[in-house]
Amino acid sequence: MLCVVAGIVLTALGPATVTGLLPYFTIQSNVAVGVFAGYAAWRAWQGRPEPPSALKGAVTLYITITGTVYHLVLANPASPFAMVQPDRAPGEWWGNQFLHTVVPLLAVADWALFDRRGRLRPRYAAWWLAFPIAYLAFALVRGLVVHRYPYPFLDVRQLGYGGVGFSALFFAVTFWLLGLLFVGVDRALARRGRDVPAEPAPAPVAAPEGSAAGR
Repeated sequence: MLCVVAGIVLTALGPATVTGLLPYFTIQSNVAVGVFAGYAAWRAWQGRPEPPSALKGAVTLYITITGTVYHLVLANPASPFAMVQPDRAPGEWWGNQFLHTVVPLLAVADWALFDRRGRLRPRYAAWWLAFPIAYLAFALVRGLVVHRYPYPFLDVRQLGYGGVGFSALFFAVTFWLLGLLFVGVDRALARRGRDVPAEPAPAPVAAPEGSAAGR
């Protein structure tokens, strides 16, 4: 949660304002991680069960999307949708790293190491697409109003609705497959946990010969 807050605050030190950052999937997914972490901590403090694994899986998937799309698509010079990376002041640079690298890595590590295993189902990968699809609708409607789009692959002015639709379909399939990967890893870790043999009980120590006779 602290990394999320630090990332948003430090990023807002640049030309972008907090309200100007809110339309970005990056910010929304990071906020989701922060809210989930706070909710999980509150439930633990109350002595209540941890939040559902399906919810944690969804949040982890969204922040993984943020990190993956940033590094492979937006900040990758070889990508057709690469964005020009501006010169950032040190604080803004660190904020950008927190939001796109540190928080995604920490979230995935937390999910892999501390979530209870064997609870995810393949159908969840389709359910988890609800938020990205809703975000797509939000970005397109907002673009009609303000004539700006948060990401190049959603820019109707450059790609047209057909191009944006093709990009959206490609990303939807990719995100679905990524969700299935999370489910597969969850199941593999669950099987591994069941297959780990228990440590054998220590053999009883034999009484020294002649101990009975000496009693």
